[in-house]
Amino acid sequence: MNKPLAERLRPTNLNDYIGQSHLVGKDTVFRQAMESGVLPSVILWGPPGVGKTTLAQIIAQQLKRDIYTLSAINSGVKDVREIIEKSKSRGLFGTQSPVLFIDEIHRFSKSQQDSLLGAVETGVVTLIGATTENPSFEVIPALMSRCQVYTLQYFSKEDLQNLLQRALKEDEKLAQKDISITEDKELLRLSGGDARKLLNVFELIVNSEKSNKIVINDALVNRHAQQVLSSYDKGGEQHFDIASALIKSIRGSDPNAAVYWLARMIDGGEDAKFIARRLLISASEDIGNANPTALIMANNCFQAVSTIGMPESRIILSQCASYLASSEKSNASYMAINKALVAVKQMGSLPVPLHLRNAPTKLMKDLDYGKDYKYAHDFANSFIEQEFLPEDLKGQTFFEPGNNPREASMRAFLKARWKEKYGY
Repeated sequence: MNKPLAERLRPTNLNDYIGQSHLVGKDTVFRQAMESGVLPSVILWGPPGVGKTTLAQIIAQQLKRDIYTLSAINSGVKDVREIIEKSKSRGLFGTQSPVLFIDEIHRFSKSQQDSLLGAVETGVVTLIGATTENPSFEVIPALMSRCQVYTLQYFSKEDLQNLLQRALKEDEKLAQKDISITEDKELLRLSGGDARKLLNVFELIVNSEKSNKIVINDALVNRHAQQVLSSYDKGGEQHFDIASALIKSIRGSDPNAAVYWLARMIDGGEDAKFIARRLLISASEDIGNANPTALIMANNCFQAVSTIGMPESRIILSQCASYLASSEKSNASYMAINKALVAVKQMGSLPVPLHLRNAPTKLMKDLDYGKDYKYAHDFANSFIEQEFLPEDLKGQTFFEPGNNPREASMRAFLKARWKEKYGY
């Protein structure tokens, strides 16, 4: 079998595992749990090519367990139940429960995830699920409560460079050629922090050169770049890059580009709900109060594609993407919460002013909780000036309305109420 370089270099133990030191580094909780043999069921969350599958295999080896592997793309409830029944029968003979590794577990439906619950809870299997999507959205709460979630990160520049050097030193096929790397900037850029992509790109370039003496530099990589990029586009390897292009096209008010990148995602087999979630985020981050209907539109889009599915959802996604791109833009809400979070980190847990505190008991009332609070609806225009921020933040402005008609009216409203207090 002609295995790709990424597969030939796949490590089989923690000592050879590159990256994710926050998880597998010496004295980390995760590593200690592995070495003790009592690791609970886990969800490994991270972008493509950061070692989720490899880590699952190493865990099984470290725990001295057999491992069953399923892909959520082509497996169903029947496959899960067959493995659970095998695991139960093994348990009758005193053997330890096997590891069940499910790749892309976010693609499992609710019923498929439900089929795992009993076996995970009773320890018939130790589940390791891998996902590129936020498990809080894609994994059912009952299963999440039975698993620990660990986040894997993109490889650093040093990690990727170490991986290339290991390839040159350890791979038998590469050793048959005289290969040197004099520049790696373009290689690293094309990888995007994805180790599998880096090795695939590297191998493609090496195999494209007829000479046995190969000098890898930025010029050589750029010469092959179009071939490299097109091969990954079709396979969906630029998952996050194309999603970024879609959102930036919407932010830049270009519906034509937005629909093009949307088409690229659909053609690559992208999950419609993944796209719809990105549109929901953009509706608030990039449009916000400049057009509040955008968030309603995006939410309805998400609900619709969740109900309908492909291929019809492409029309709904196109309608939403073109609407968002053609809308007024404002990042005022996005900037406001970021400023407020900075203040929280800098100032710590400032006390709530007494007049704003809840006073459900007599003791609290005796301590002046809620005293002097003015009920806004008792006053003209349902407004009376009073302080709502902690003492140390008086007059601090977090929300700055944008320069668009709708937020201009918000600015005028706030200025009429607060005069010069917030600088509106």
